[in-house]
Amino acid sequence: MRESAAPAERFARAQAQRSHPLTAAFAAAQRFELDPFQVAGCQALEDGRSVLVAAPTGAGKTIVGEFAVHLAMLQPGDKAFYTTPMKALSNQKFRELQAVYGEDAVGLLTGDTNINGTARVVVMTTEVLRNMLYADSPALRGLRYVVMDEVHYLADRFRGAVWEEVIIHLPPDVRLVSLSATVSNAEEFGDWLATVRGDTEIVVSETRPVPLEQHVLVRGDLLPLFDDRAGIATAQVNQELMRLRSFKGANFESNRRAQQVRAGGGRGRPYKGQKRPHTARLERIDRPEVVELLARATLLPAIFFIFSRVGCEAAVQQVRRAGVRLTDRDERDEIRRIVDQRTRTLREEDLAVLGFWEWRENLERGIAAHHAGLLPVFKEVIEELFQRKLVKAVFATETLALGINMPARTVVLEKLEKFNGEARVAITSGEYTQLTGRAGRRGIDVEGHAVIQWSESLDPQAVAALASRRTYPLNSSFRPTYNMAVNLIDQFGRARAREILESSFAQFQADRAVVGLAREVKEAEGSLAGYAEAMACDRGDFAEFARMRRELSDLERKGDRSGPPKVQRQRQEQIESLRRRLKRHACQSCPEREQHARWAERYWKLRRHTDKLRRQIETRTGTVARIFDRVLDVLAALDYVHIAPDGTTTLMPAGATMKRIYGERDLLVAESLRTRLWDDLDAPGLAALACCLVYEPRRDEGAEHGLPRGPFRTALTATQELWARLDDLEQDHHLPGSEPVATGLAQAMHSWARGGALDRVLVEADLAAGDFVRWAKQTIDLLDQLSMVADPPVATTARTALDAVRRGIVAYGSL
Repeated sequence: MRESAAPAERFARAQAQRSHPLTAAFAAAQRFELDPFQVAGCQALEDGRSVLVAAPTGAGKTIVGEFAVHLAMLQPGDKAFYTTPMKALSNQKFRELQAVYGEDAVGLLTGDTNINGTARVVVMTTEVLRNMLYADSPALRGLRYVVMDEVHYLADRFRGAVWEEVIIHLPPDVRLVSLSATVSNAEEFGDWLATVRGDTEIVVSETRPVPLEQHVLVRGDLLPLFDDRAGIATAQVNQELMRLRSFKGANFESNRRAQQVRAGGGRGRPYKGQKRPHTARLERIDRPEVVELLARATLLPAIFFIFSRVGCEAAVQQVRRAGVRLTDRDERDEIRRIVDQRTRTLREEDLAVLGFWEWRENLERGIAAHHAGLLPVFKEVIEELFQRKLVKAVFATETLALGINMPARTVVLEKLEKFNGEARVAITSGEYTQLTGRAGRRGIDVEGHAVIQWSESLDPQAVAALASRRTYPLNSSFRPTYNMAVNLIDQFGRARAREILESSFAQFQADRAVVGLAREVKEAEGSLAGYAEAMACDRGDFAEFARMRRELSDLERKGDRSGPPKVQRQRQEQIESLRRRLKRHACQSCPEREQHARWAERYWKLRRHTDKLRRQIETRTGTVARIFDRVLDVLAALDYVHIAPDGTTTLMPAGATMKRIYGERDLLVAESLRTRLWDDLDAPGLAALACCLVYEPRRDEGAEHGLPRGPFRTALTATQELWARLDDLEQDHHLPGSEPVATGLAQAMHSWARGGALDRVLVEADLAAGDFVRWAKQTIDLLDQLSMVADPPVATTARTALDAVRRGIVAYGSL
């Protein structure tokens, strides 16, 4: 059979190569053979279709996006844009594409970075592309392909709307490559893409390129989560773990040897010095012991996911104090060379403030923490060293799981719950898949390993359920904003703008739900007609008679003792009146009265349910367009747009300014400029106020450290009063409003813009260096907008403030 199959396979492959020569040539140039889903995605693009590729983390989805770039570069004058949700991802992809096509052919646009923006291939954040579309940028000319990496971000409640705006507004002739994690409703999302973008191929793969072995770490033993003898397909939980769960610490020596992981020279032997527990409690082993256990079992490099920054830093210190060293002399020399080369432009006086020396020593040991509080360049160095297998153990928050190319051999989860800002909650199956998806390096590892640390509260069945469910639904977070509204009105007018919004994925999902509800209503109407016929009485209107009986029954059920005496008397009078009317009703004497009544009871029960369904349909149909109308009503009340009696809506001068203001506080910024609240601010004061508009305080943030004096306080008070008026206006129009202006970082940003030293500013900010840099860059983004849209003197002040903030560690770019 194998001999006869081989020629057939060769013939099929040759036929595919002849029909898709560009795909075949591209595949032949890769370092590894493309998987079937990758080939299918590339062939769809070669056929001129858009494509949605949904596949697990690490499966190699981006190869389809890279093929789109390849196609663009084959035709002179064609362009390709590659969008990502995060600047770190954009930086990484920029470097990768530069290595293929050269520095002149590839550009980068991330808001605070502009490198070769007119290149034929430009990597950018999704917001940058959205802004280009609304501005009708000349850079869009010649655009043939747009790759939207991590497109499942459109579910993000803060930024997700941007993805839908881009998908809806891209020119019709642009082919779209959507790359998504495995989602359970990929077909639904693909159907919507086909509706708004035209012919779209849906390619779904649920196969990991590197199989994942799941373990539970119990003291010094790595026990399989699933019973190997039953096979992973059965998802049968290892019975040894279930016994541990039942007896919480009973001796488990009997099966231990057979169950341990067989990896490398260590063969899963227990850590030396450990004693088998015979008590009712199985204590967790310390992190240094876990690291050394994984090292002996040749399961490094590993990422330990710890859901707090403090926990990550504490883990590094704990491993360091234990004297763990995972590198040899040559590796330490290479680490020092890379670190010093990448950080050579940092100022000497800032290094101590940033904890540079201890950080570098930890890296030389092969260990590191990775979280959003780190300076961007520190994070990038860690990622590079980890990819080179020089750093062997990274303690990271979940942000590391979001798309950055940093695969490990092993992923360790110390807990299966995290703090969501309000309470400790269990991680979802989607989050579990995203985190453990980092385990297993394609082309390096035969298998990846996920390790869950045992705890008294661990339920192996619950862990197995998390590990077995690979998908999660993709739900739209789209909502019209003020900036979106004025841009749509300016380009399309109100009627066409409503049609565009009704084509959003949010409305598509709502309408799909409406289709099901409408079908249920239609079926119920048929039943109602049958019930009405069955209860029909030749002596009178039995529906009316049944309604009166129900009303009487409801009143009698409430009794005559509830409520004040006056209410009780009124209720009793109603009861007596209904009894008299029922007694006189023609249907009272019908010999089939009780039979009709049974049908009437079914009728009214179904009628209530049907009315409820109709109300649901009314609330869902046109949901997005109705919110858009409310947004326009707010804009009309403030003279940003004019709404004629026939509904025709036109842009006013203030609306033209609003078109170029992007962000959560677009209306507040526009109104502050129009009412000239910020005219008297100097550069540090404007920087501080801009920071107040972008900063989002932590939930546990304490009291403020004071506010800058002088004109800043006057401008801040006026801005806060304006926010309160706008919030009231939004509430009046049934819109959710926004959070109050946050002043927690104002003093620190003011000091920084005045040239303050880094150590003093970080104390005033009470933030890690990486957090301060992130808020400073968002402040720069807003100041950049103000420099372009504001009138003098604010525009001039904004340019000065921008330069004052962009210095030192803030100015140090990632590239």
